[in-house]
Amino acid sequence: MRLGIGIGWRPEIAAEVEALTGIDWVEAVAENLCADHLPGSLVRLRERGVTVVPHGVSLGLGGADRPDPERLAGLAARAELLGTPLVTEHIAFVRAGGPLTASPRLEAGHLLPVPRTRDALDVLCENVRIAQDALPVPLALENIAALISWPDEELTEGQFLAELVERTGVRLLIDVANLHTNHVNRGEDPAKALDELPVEAIAYVHVAGGVEKDGVWHDTHAHPVTAPVLDVLAELRSRVDPPGVLLERDDAFPPGAELAAELETIRGTLRSAARAGTVARAAVPPSSPVAPAAAAPAAAGAPAASSALPTPSAPSAPSGNERDTEPLGAPRPGARDRTAVAQTALLSALVAGTPAPEGFDHRRLRVQSRALAAKRADVVAKVAPELPEILGDGYRPAFLSYARSRPMNGGYRRDAMEFVERILVSGGLPDPVAQRRLTYWWEDRSGPRPPGRTTRLVRAARAVLVGK
Repeated sequence: MRLGIGIGWRPEIAAEVEALTGIDWVEAVAENLCADHLPGSLVRLRERGVTVVPHGVSLGLGGADRPDPERLAGLAARAELLGTPLVTEHIAFVRAGGPLTASPRLEAGHLLPVPRTRDALDVLCENVRIAQDALPVPLALENIAALISWPDEELTEGQFLAELVERTGVRLLIDVANLHTNHVNRGEDPAKALDELPVEAIAYVHVAGGVEKDGVWHDTHAHPVTAPVLDVLAELRSRVDPPGVLLERDDAFPPGAELAAELETIRGTLRSAARAGTVARAAVPPSSPVAPAAAAPAAAGAPAASSALPTPSAPSAPSGNERDTEPLGAPRPGARDRTAVAQTALLSALVAGTPAPEGFDHRRLRVQSRALAAKRADVVAKVAPELPEILGDGYRPAFLSYARSRPMNGGYRRDAMEFVERILVSGGLPDPVAQRRLTYWWEDRSGPRPPGRTTRLVRAARAVLVGK
């Protein structure tokens, strides 16, 4: 099916999204939806015939561990609830450590790039097949933005994606903003990546804004889409007519009129690139060795074989001699262990302050580490909005100080609880009113638990406050 033009649905802009005209579909973060009922806004959109696609962020299919069955079941339940034609996730790892490395489990709280190595590709392909078997609809995977590069990579972005598709039949969600990010941060040519990847496997496209600071591009999803990102979108459209294109915005939400204007700019970019492609193809003589094939992408609005979601093909054996003796679908011996060690070492350096693994750019690792801590602070402020209210201007520096000494090893709600515990254990707040509110906040959410040291200290603090 053809999706058309869409926008990322977020609770903060639900009303604005409903009011937009010409929206064919929306994408919602899967983890922000309940598995058994939908927000009223999404119900109304679906009643109008708007397709809703769930977009996962926590599976970590690029991680060394096999996908968590509960997370897969949750994503499958949301797909069933939405009646969606497909679900999407990322080519990334989001956690490391645990049994494979006999080390504490670490959570990144964000998407981190997998190394483009044969080991990592083997692991990813098996994880993708496990996910495909557990999901009721086709899966598409997104290329991510990266601040850092892995040393000793064996494949380019396009080669990595092409072999992933060949071996699993998975579809692709190509984020053109992420291609631009990797151009600035890792020196990778977006046009080369588009030339190498199988554009016929594209399910849809993401477009988003970001900002450059000190030579590093930050994929913020909180800024307007820039001209260089639109240029990459035009490059993609010159090669294929994507089934869908979606505008993402996750923060600093503008008024609805600005969202509508950005969507119109995206439409205009697609139309212009389609016209330019038509003119370029017409200028090539039919006898020319570079004349386009009959299946070349059609102009905007015209039917084309590439405009439908592709039917996944059966996985085929990879080309080359590297894996001729390996059973199809099985990672080579030790691939998971080696991937686990490498990813754990990197994540530990980013969130626990351990030495940087050999070959990484130390300056970029510091930038990534700060970005992960800032992401934690932002998300905790959203899941526990009372904390910035209670702590005021002191919230962010206090949380960043906590994050430097306490790696994330659970979800964001647990992170919020442990952050407050740290404050209460370390002496609390100088303002007795804020201290009282923070203590009550923690007790209201801690639930039944053994009276450990933290609980005893909190109870003692409350007793002192009550006695005042």
